Amino acid sequence: MSSDYLENSAPTARPAADRLLMVLKTRGPQTTTDLGVALGITGEAARQQLAKLAADGLVEARSEARGVGRPSQLWSLTGAGHARFPDTHAELTVQLIHTIRTVLGGEALERLIAAREAETCAHYTAALVGADTMQERIARLATIRSREGYMAEWRREGDDYVLIENHCPICAAAATCQGLCRAELELFREVLGAEATVTRTDHILAGARRCVYRITRTASHTHSREGSKPAARGSARRRPVPHR
Repeated sequence: MSSDYLENSAPTARPAADRLLMVLKTRGPQTTTDLGVALGITGEAARQQLAKLAADGLVEARSEARGVGRPSQLWSLTGAGHARFPDTHAELTVQLIHTIRTVLGGEALERLIAAREAETCAHYTAALVGADTMQERIARLATIRSREGYMAEWRREGDDYVLIENHCPICAAAATCQGLCRAELELFREVLGAEATVTRTDHILAGARRCVYRITRTASHTHSREGSKPAARGSARRRPVPHR
């Protein structure tokens, strides 16, 4: 699922200001001209929207030198702008984590995280049945994660794949309990199978604007055909998933 799809889904129902925020969320810092092109509006119209959003404290501009000539003005989301994208039940979740850690102890919290990971793994594994190639599995995984609020997309880079999550709907909880992030990485490794090596290259909690996972075929599977089925996934009939 591409960022264009995320930005332009149901465009008539999404005000221009919200679409602009979505572009900045999924693409990072942008010039006024680039924003106008992405939204299909003039640069002046984009500039007017940015001025309103800046007045509301949702976006900010900075200058960046790009070769010869005047510096470019790049617009990005502020903390308040990022907060416009939901962090699911943030305050309640953080309170519950604190209470479990205080009353029941750290080991009990780790057991709860492990149980959640196992349930999610079972759900994802069932959803990936019939996805016989690495690309199909990653595409389905991105679709599932988008439904859960992660604004996920994927793309191929050479022999590797990249899974991008432009938003974290549990960011406050993950900041309080980083075991959630560790479990997420292990979850991806489990559901994508032994033929995939999954590495997190960008992490929101480390200061990045999004989480990025690089997925590389393991050495033992490098020369296998993309269309062949992984042995562990049985002989389920192939159901192709479109790359939107």
